[in-house]
Amino acid sequence: MKLFPSIDYGKLLQKFRKDADMTQEEVADQLEMTQSHISKYELGRKVVDIETFMRWVQVTNSEAQAAFVLFGIDLVNTASQMMTTVPMFIGGMFTWIL
Repeated sequence: MKLFPSIDYGKLLQKFRKDADMTQEEVADQLEMTQSHISKYELGRKVVDIETFMRWVQVTNSEAQAAFVLFGIDLVNTASQMMTTVPMFIGGMFTWIL
């Protein structure tokens, strides 16, 4: 049973690997698996368990990306909203302090 059924974990794992500029062989070595296992995960031919998923995230240094995806945060919308809100908050904070 998948934790979040609507997520294509294979594509997500592949994205994490590519964003980390790692080959399948490098990830396989870090996870103590074969390159064939990595390929099967990425192609969706093998279902990734939560432990492997979390280790993959750590190996590829994708903790922030994984959190955004798993918890449904739209990074672009969130960033643009923060860009407009943060200056107002900071300005208001300095006014309050003075």
